[in-house]
Amino acid sequence: MTTWAEFEQDAPQLAAVVHRLMSGHKHKVLATLRKDGSPRVSGTETAFRDGELWMGSMPGAVKALDLRRDPRMAIHVTSPDPDESDPSSWPGDAKVSGRAEEVTDPAVLAAHELPGSGAHLFRVSVEEVVWTRVSGDELVIDSWHAGRGFRRIARK
Repeated sequence: MTTWAEFEQDAPQLAAVVHRLMSGHKHKVLATLRKDGSPRVSGTETAFRDGELWMGSMPGAVKALDLRRDPRMAIHVTSPDPDESDPSSWPGDAKVSGRAEEVTDPAVLAAHELPGSGAHLFRVSVEEVVWTRVSGDELVIDSWHAGRGFRRIARK
């Protein structure tokens, strides 16, 4: 399991950009796996706290049930459309994938102040982080993978 803080230590510049992009958008897209293995996308919100990336869910939501059964997940941070006259001004898209572990400790749940009762709280173990953007006439993809580290790819 790689915490967000461990990822930050290994790739601080990428972590700072992705943190900024994630914090700039309340709503993200979460991909989970259904019982039959097909993908499901749902809206979600995330938070950074105590060196961890967290997600919450309403009681009994299908995304929470998906994650209980199979913790593999991915989060996509959408972004505004790029300015066609200046593609390099586009902040880019961020993606985080890993595994979500449900936390049921009453003290941790209380500290997160989730609305209502029975809400689900998940801590994300980070396995891969990707930032895609345009720089000049190139598509630039910065990525980090647990065990492999940081890599940059630029394509014209």
